[in-house]
Amino acid sequence: MRVDIITLHPALIEESFKHSMMKRAQQRNLVEIHLHNLRDFGFGKHKQADDYAFGGGAGMVMMIEPIDNCIENLKKERIYDEIIYMSPDGEEFCQPMANKLSSLKNIIILCGHYKGIDERVREYLVTKEISIGNYVLTGGELAAAVVIDAIVRLIPGVLNDAQSALSDSFQDNLISPPVYTKPFEYKGWTVPEILLSGHQAKIEAWKMEQSIERTKHRRPNLLKD
Repeated sequence: MRVDIITLHPALIEESFKHSMMKRAQQRNLVEIHLHNLRDFGFGKHKQADDYAFGGGAGMVMMIEPIDNCIENLKKERIYDEIIYMSPDGEEFCQPMANKLSSLKNIIILCGHYKGIDERVREYLVTKEISIGNYVLTGGELAAAVVIDAIVRLIPGVLNDAQSALSDSFQDNLISPPVYTKPFEYKGWTVPEILLSGHQAKIEAWKMEQSIERTKHRRPNLLKD
């Protein structure tokens, strides 16, 4: 997979891809992540990429021309499956969406900033809008990092344990069961005996029961979907 990120502030996101799983995924050539500074496509001495909104109002708006030029430059090299805009009012990100996106080959992620982007970018250039929640961030960079992390870990070969991603919370509309490790007893707090029983079928049944109960109490809406 190749991910091209268009942003006014590359430094806000680049460190996210230099560690842990993201670093290994790139070293194994399972994913390529490329950052593109939108100001490289800006105008004039100051590489302008934003301006005041027509009709007035507070805040600056990212201009269509630098964005279009950057996207067209990338599209000369390859075909993109999706051009995604990180937006507070986009489709809410979820595990099924991550699963679907992880199967794509090339995607562009556009990070908004200031008061947003020229609406014509959304109308004519973007193919999908994604939100990570009903709140507003300073820019789309942190949201893009969240989406990319969720997608990349699903690519075969990224995680050392291929089953790990399949047992994550939300994969079956259930929250993951509790997990424990050594020591068995700490300050009088003990691990459920069933986990040390060696009866794998009973252990799996216990885990499923725990997942269902946790979901009922913490995310009951998942059971309604």
